[in-house]
Amino acid sequence: MPLNHTNRIMKWDDIDDSALVQLVYVSTLTLGSRLSTSIFDEVEGHARNYNQQHNITGTLCYGNGHFLQCIEGKKSDVFNLQERIFFDSRHKNVEVLLLQVINHRSFADWRMRLLFLERWLWSPATKKQAVQLSPFLPFAPHGWSSDRTEQFLQIIKTFDSPPHIKAAGITYNALGNMVRHIAAPHQAFLIIQGFLSILLVVALILLYL
Repeated sequence: MPLNHTNRIMKWDDIDDSALVQLVYVSTLTLGSRLSTSIFDEVEGHARNYNQQHNITGTLCYGNGHFLQCIEGKKSDVFNLQERIFFDSRHKNVEVLLLQVINHRSFADWRMRLLFLERWLWSPATKKQAVQLSPFLPFAPHGWSSDRTEQFLQIIKTFDSPPHIKAAGITYNALGNMVRHIAAPHQAFLIIQGFLSILLVVALILLYL
């Protein structure tokens, strides 16, 4: 639990150098990263190697094109990792949801496990376990309050096995999201064009009958 419940986004200068801290941020994958079949293996692999060397724990969640990462460790280690992450060109729209001093780690045994938060990708066993996540889906963590963020963390830390799927499935979903985002603003135009195309085909058929 946090030592200070009234200020959940502290300033780094106000935190004692020996303190154990928790940082939670959210970001959005770039289009190029969404189309990469190895992005999640790369992120998870680098996180595991770096975090084990620096005694950093936490969890990394992905859904609907968004990352939410919780990082826990000594102030200096978390700060240095934040600098590396925030300047990573594979994501954008980085927003800090929590930065606070804590008494103990919430994810001490997780070693930065990766959770995929998209219902259609889950197994039946995962769906039963993750029913508590319904209020947080579809996953859109930007703008979450500190309370909502902590509620989410309290739920996922109880999972026996994290929601998981192969990267190929995520890439397929990301491609679907890309098409949806491109098409959505032009639905009326596309419908009209489709209707006119049908009329044109019918007219050509009648012309050559």
